[in-house]
Amino acid sequence: MTRVIATINLKGGVGKTTTTAALGEIMSAEFGQRVLLIDLDPQTNLTTMMIGEKRWQTLNDEQLTLAALFGEAVEPTGTPFDIEKAIQRDVSSIRAARDVDLLASSLDLMEIQEGLSFQQYGDPDSTRPVEVLLDAVTPVLDDYDYILVDCPPNIGMLTCNGLRLADGYIIPTIPDILSTYGIPQLQSRVERFAARIDHPIKEIGLVVTKYRSASSVHRSVIEQLQRDDRIANVIPSWIPEANQIAGAAEFLEHRTLRRKYGSTGQFEALRMMTEDILTNAQVLL
Repeated sequence: MTRVIATINLKGGVGKTTTTAALGEIMSAEFGQRVLLIDLDPQTNLTTMMIGEKRWQTLNDEQLTLAALFGEAVEPTGTPFDIEKAIQRDVSSIRAARDVDLLASSLDLMEIQEGLSFQQYGDPDSTRPVEVLLDAVTPVLDDYDYILVDCPPNIGMLTCNGLRLADGYIIPTIPDILSTYGIPQLQSRVERFAARIDHPIKEIGLVVTKYRSASSVHRSVIEQLQRDDRIANVIPSWIPEANQIAGAAEFLEHRTLRRKYGSTGQFEALRMMTEDILTNAQVLL
């Protein structure tokens, strides 16, 4: 059974992409899961983190990114998107994470998203504009145990496509006032969208990122989140703010998870987070 998890937050800079990458690589290396990463964010950070800018540029030139998929949906050219060619196999530099594949993003998605939005406004009752990704990925669903979708920091048409595919979602957030301010609104919008498309999307949990143990604000905000009845679950493994984790976004040959994410407690926190999310996903999804 394939489980699809979207990573979303309305605020950028909260560690969303790094969380998605770490989750996928640790799922594969430590828990033996087959993982597909889908980069829906036009900033392409997950893509360049996994395969580097040079390989991304080649894919973009050859029309093998998600821009080709959504572009065909907006202005059909008669050339169907070939998902088997587009999927990049074994993209992790971690030796043990050999079952991590990628569907790459593109900067061109910024403009293409406007075309999807125009389609939706033209026929508000239609669900076709938000089912483009679902239709493309369905033939390969059974190839994976988990599909992780890195969504843009908004609830635009690309994020809606990610949510339409997803069974559940996680919300990475820094435990401060500005980063957590919009979480109830995000939850409400996901709930309304799920009702509209008649497809349940479960909240798996809120992932605390860039945590500073010396910060009284961070500790106070986490306590507030844990008491908030609107938050389904605060994942108990808090990811520390660390140069090693931030540096993992650079495309390098790391070989081991500890070398990539940090060997002084950072990897252990990420592994515990992954185990918690796997447990919750198996129960909820």
